[in-house]
Amino acid sequence: MSLPVRLRDVVEALDEGNDECSHYIDKRTGEIFLITNEDMSSAEEDKRVSDYPEWQQAAILKAGEILDADHFVQLPSQFDIHEYSMMERFGQQYEDSRMSAELLRSIRGQGAFRRFKNTLYDLGIQDEWFEFRWKEFEEIAVEWLEDEQIAYTREDEIAAAADGVM
Repeated sequence: MSLPVRLRDVVEALDEGNDECSHYIDKRTGEIFLITNEDMSSAEEDKRVSDYPEWQQAAILKAGEILDADHFVQLPSQFDIHEYSMMERFGQQYEDSRMSAELLRSIRGQGAFRRFKNTLYDLGIQDEWFEFRWKEFEEIAVEWLEDEQIAYTREDEIAAAADGVM
């Protein structure tokens, strides 16, 4: 039986995602690994690992293991997450209609992400956005983990188990 992954770790990995790297879960252990595109490309090449700098060798070996094993699964990428839609939902659901309109206006056109961030700080609601965004990432993570049939646990479940409550 595989060990459950901590939901918080999956959400943090989703939050860290960018187009230069990917995160993978080892379904047996629940461990999450960050692999750069460069390391993955290097693992796919026929070159010996010893031809690479020492600091890069372990990552290339792990990338090779991920390529060769079926117990690793890639987490959703930033392209699967659609953060623009999150910003739009946040703006649409915001209770103050003036602020809602300002948020929605900020995401129109080129530079939407920067304008949205600036608008959040100008309105002083960045903490509300980060809480909303975390919950959105958590929903994505839970749905993905369930689709992949990967057991997970939440922080409150871990704390309760440690206290002997569960």
